[in-house]
Amino acid sequence: MTAKPFAAAVLKIDESRTVEQIAANLHRIREPEYAGGLLMGLSGGIDSGVLATLVVRLLGKEALHVCFLPDRSSNKNSQRKARLMAEWLGLELEVEEITQVLRERGLYSPLIMRLTGLSRFLNRHVIHGTHRLVSGETPFMTTLRQPKFEDEPVKRFFYNLTVRKVETASNERGIYRREVLQKKARDRNALVIGAGNRSEVMTGWFTKDGVDDFPHSPLAGLYKTQVRQLARHLDLPCEIADAQPSPDLMHGMTDEVGLGLDYDRIDLVLDAIERGRSDEHLLAEGLTQPEIDTVREMNRLSEWKRNPDHPVPPADGGGHGGLRVN
Repeated sequence: MTAKPFAAAVLKIDESRTVEQIAANLHRIREPEYAGGLLMGLSGGIDSGVLATLVVRLLGKEALHVCFLPDRSSNKNSQRKARLMAEWLGLELEVEEITQVLRERGLYSPLIMRLTGLSRFLNRHVIHGTHRLVSGETPFMTTLRQPKFEDEPVKRFFYNLTVRKVETASNERGIYRREVLQKKARDRNALVIGAGNRSEVMTGWFTKDGVDDFPHSPLAGLYKTQVRQLARHLDLPCEIADAQPSPDLMHGMTDEVGLGLDYDRIDLVLDAIERGRSDEHLLAEGLTQPEIDTVREMNRLSEWKRNPDHPVPPADGGGHGGLRVN
């Protein structure tokens, strides 16, 4: 059995009970303080699509305001899919271009940032690929390290020359998007909710204090595999449910290219970490030792990014959360 169907079987949740728990949470966090309802960024991806659908079906479309905040690196297709999702739910999508603000802050000034706007081939195979060749790991893994290459001057020099500037720009974009959403929410007396999931939280695949790190993130207890299951349960448009997940920060860079593995393998290892399962079990399920080691290292190195003060997510898709059907 390949990792994809195996992960879906191992991590399968009871959809109805999951929706009930998220519904109770949405009702609780909205009332009575936030008369303006809930506000969120709609990216055109599966996570925000699932969350927006849940809010609309559980609270009504008048309870949700959705925004899309593109900059020059955003894929035009992302805005089209965000609009498709909004129209499918009967929502009006507010679009605010943020390129000029980011340009004024100098995010596009470094040479490497000018190069990232040229082509997906350059981003994937030159910038990303060369870093892997020089450092022996993905640029993302390097961003998790604190400090970075302290006793390896060649690797540190190359990182400072390239990936550090991309990392800084990506983080500042995520933080600025969060600031914009928070201001819009204050103006509406609304509460901002985030669409981050458990896989992102446990690997550190998010910007700390950024747009995917909101305290109220109803999907943060569910693995990506389980969010996909909910997307099918909610009958999301196929173009949204089947899309390759992407941070939409560099042309051609998907989540799974950035992470170095697909979510099915990542989720199986994360589940094993949580349940204390040995590598032998994972090897028997078709994973390789380098894949297992990579996910365990991401989980270990990203501990500093996780905020212990965030509320416990309402639906726990983990092995002890009571939602699993296997």
